Amino acid sequence: MKLLFLACLSPKTGNCTTAERIRAHVESAGHTCVLRDASEFKSSAEVAKLVTQKPPFDGALAIHLYKAGRLLLDVPVPFGVVFGGTDINEDVKVEHKLVVMKQVLLKARFAVAFTAKMKQMAYVVLRSPSSKIYIQPQGIRTEATEKFSWGEFLKSSGLSGARAEQHRVFLLVCGLRRVKDPLYLAEVFTEWHREDPLNVLVIIGPEIDSALTEEVEAVAQRRAGVFLAQGRSQRELHAVVRRCFAVVNSSISEGMSAAILEAMHLEVPVVARDIPGNAAVVQHEVTGLLYSSPQEFVCQSQRLLSDGELRGRLVRTAKLYVEQQHSVERERETYHRLVQSLQ
Repeated sequence: MKLLFLACLSPKTGNCTTAERIRAHVESAGHTCVLRDASEFKSSAEVAKLVTQKPPFDGALAIHLYKAGRLLLDVPVPFGVVFGGTDINEDVKVEHKLVVMKQVLLKARFAVAFTAKMKQMAYVVLRSPSSKIYIQPQGIRTEATEKFSWGEFLKSSGLSGARAEQHRVFLLVCGLRRVKDPLYLAEVFTEWHREDPLNVLVIIGPEIDSALTEEVEAVAQRRAGVFLAQGRSQRELHAVVRRCFAVVNSSISEGMSAAILEAMHLEVPVVARDIPGNAAVVQHEVTGLLYSSPQEFVCQSQRLLSDGELRGRLVRTAKLYVEQQHSVERERETYHRLVQSLQ
């Protein structure tokens, strides 16, 4: 089969990584999968025209019910959709988007949710038959480049001097957009840094929202203990994660954070904001630590500093959890099976 696959493909983002991995799964079954950025298209009519061009497409896939799924409403071929996160967590609050996403689910042959909670929300809010929605957690694989200098990374991020490599780096991995709330911890981190100058927050990720990026740059220049690093390739990012003290998540909303799961796989502790998407993969005091306020973030992080036994237990349990529940092989089998249903 020849399949069109629409997704949001901002470089060096979790969405892009997920889309590339799913495309590889589809192609490993012998199909042709053409991955395109949803932002390239202004209407569903444009996509319908593309699909019918010779040689025509036999089916389609989309990640994110609104941003990509709405573009498939007029295609004359069967399609499946994958929930992104902001669609089911945020876009359902906007009436006109909710109406469109209900139409997408009604026409889709199948839908994929990363968690049982996401499937339940789709059933309740979007009125989708539960039999149409399949639960498939994100598959996780990490590979850190060996050609990496931690010292050079710190220097390029603004951390220099004789004691640079002694810093405890709390790494916030996110594309710079509002839903990731990258400045949520900035003020409290500056206060904590003043108490202990070795504790620093490094925000790393690609620019998505240019206005927010300017805000983050200004805060990083103004606030002690807060730094902004340039986005890196996947393998470089994994090398950075492997060397940091902990990975931080401060998002307002998440579908399933690949950055959290990759940190777990790399045996780095996670301190994540207590929201449904994070709580689905971070079990407090078992696979990571959750917090509900900036002040609680500091309290939980201080536990990592003072309790080596807790830190060791968290990383061991988290690594085992990812290996058992986020298998790339099982994910591949699921997409092989689902794509067959488009024939």
